[in-house]
Amino acid sequence: MSNITIRPITEADRDWVRRFVTERWGDTRMVSRGVVHAIDALPGFVASEQGNPVGLGTYRIQGQACEITSLDSTSERRGVGTALIEAIKKVAQQAGCQRLWLITTNDNTHALRFYQKRGFELVALHRNAMEDARKLKPQIPLIGNDGIPLRDEIELEIKLEIR
Repeated sequence: MSNITIRPITEADRDWVRRFVTERWGDTRMVSRGVVHAIDALPGFVASEQGNPVGLGTYRIQGQACEITSLDSTSERRGVGTALIEAIKKVAQQAGCQRLWLITTNDNTHALRFYQKRGFELVALHRNAMEDARKLKPQIPLIGNDGIPLRDEIELEIKLEIR
């Protein structure tokens, strides 16, 4: 990961963020726990390699909790996602957050492995949450990764020490 740099999203990045998220997810909106997030408007970090963006992490701070609203990399197994998490974690700690959390779906076994290896714990299963999410974002498919029916939201968290 020596060639990867992490920096805050700037206004000059917003068009790239919009294109990147739309290309990878079909829309700039993400839904978690019944909240629609405009990913292209949120604070976050861009991971770059030799000046070219290779990853994005966005977040939302509410009270003493920071939600990772998106985390995506074009280059897996190179430390991009981990570096983005660490950047968000640092901001959350500086803001006095006691909890860093996120939502993934029941079909995303890759993400479940990834986050648990980085210290996140499974704290809740929100059964059939995707039914409500589809009311807010109808293009969410019925079938997800590996042919798994896309039904549930899984909540993961790390408890934070305030710095």
